[in-house]
Amino acid sequence: MIFKHESVLPEETIEYLNIKPDGIYVDGTLGGAGHSLRILEHLTSGKLIGIDQDAEALEAAAQRLSQYKDQALLVKDNFVNIEEVLKKLNIEKVDGILLDIGVSSYQIDNPERGFTYREDAPLDMRMDRDRPLSAKEVVNTYSKEDLARIIRIYGEENFASNIAKHIVNERDKAPIETTGQLAKIVEQAIPAKVRKGKKGFAKKTFQAIRIEVNSELDVLKDSIDTMIDLLNPGGRLCIITFHSLEDRIVKEAFRRNQEPCTCPRDFPVCVCGKVSKGHVLTKRPVIPTSEECSSNKRATSAKLRVFEKAENEKYEAD
Repeated sequence: MIFKHESVLPEETIEYLNIKPDGIYVDGTLGGAGHSLRILEHLTSGKLIGIDQDAEALEAAAQRLSQYKDQALLVKDNFVNIEEVLKKLNIEKVDGILLDIGVSSYQIDNPERGFTYREDAPLDMRMDRDRPLSAKEVVNTYSKEDLARIIRIYGEENFASNIAKHIVNERDKAPIETTGQLAKIVEQAIPAKVRKGKKGFAKKTFQAIRIEVNSELDVLKDSIDTMIDLLNPGGRLCIITFHSLEDRIVKEAFRRNQEPCTCPRDFPVCVCGKVSKGHVLTKRPVIPTSEECSSNKRATSAKLRVFEKAENEKYEAD
């Protein structure tokens, strides 16, 4: 398959990155390089560091960005390791960082990757195929309680307990090997009156298992503070999310970095000594236009939040 992924909020993202022609920028989720290509088009002597844990994405991105090979440095890694990546490149600070947390169209549409419930293929769901934990391991080895918790929290699925029970019952007969098997089990766990005339009941469960396999929420939580610290004064961190839990993590991390004071509200002055690192530029998340949603259905749930690093260490939030 051709690696394809239509970038969401492309114009808005570039505008908020406020690109300097000689700046250094990081695309922490390179994917099909749609955003990266737009960044590079705004650079003259600047550099782009593209990070992705998917080897197939990196190969496709290298081809797409071949005309910028002297300015684009591509690295196979997880963005949670951005500090180490930059150290190896002898880069101390950058002018902007972008994360697009969504799964690429290629990963979803390629049955071999085991992300989709629409076709029968080996259960996998690993964004980095070198990782040991796959969807097959989660489905066949996690306890009923852990499966229910994951599906309920990460998938926001009302029938999580029943789905987990059905999974355990079926794997006791024989291992669950494929996406088709899992999708059928999930559908059977949904009450018939709820299923009637509808499709796609496995979507939430597949999403939950994918998040667990790739540690997506933990990686995001562990990255934001570091990324803000790696920005030059006035640099910006742009994060696009597609899931309410992801958006909540970003919103809270940005708020904490803007207003870090932990003193009781009735204290007349701050004594904790914590100083704001900058401010949030998006009081409300930026969402796609109706036109974009019409042309790219996967943009529907996208939200962009942006944090700008303080111009000096004594910055105080508005």
